[in-house]
Amino acid sequence: MGLIPFARKLRRDQTDAEKKIWYFLRDRRLGGHKFKRQYPIGHYIVDFCCFEKYIIVELDGGQHALQVNKDIQRTKYLKNKGYRVLRFWDNEALKETEAVLEVILSKLDSPHPTLSHGERE
Repeated sequence: MGLIPFARKLRRDQTDAEKKIWYFLRDRRLGGHKFKRQYPIGHYIVDFCCFEKYIIVELDGGQHALQVNKDIQRTKYLKNKGYRVLRFWDNEALKETEAVLEVILSKLDSPHPTLSHGERE
């Protein structure tokens, strides 16, 4: 299965944490910023991405504790593409939703640390 059909499958089969966070990110609900979900970037599919601010939000379930090196490589690749990657555990997204959204919003509203002003934002 290619990346695009797999991304569509992931959109249909969201985790509870993804459903909850997507509710707040969709339709520009968080500070007026547009997000896409389960979107291919390179050879990865990211959970949520705000292209105008070059921010990726990843929600990690328990399986990620066993694949730390893969996640490090994934984050390194995405950062090399110019993205800021925010990672949260699923249980944080479910139980501390407001705090997670505050962190995301603060990053959306802050200048990108590695890009000159206006270059991509």
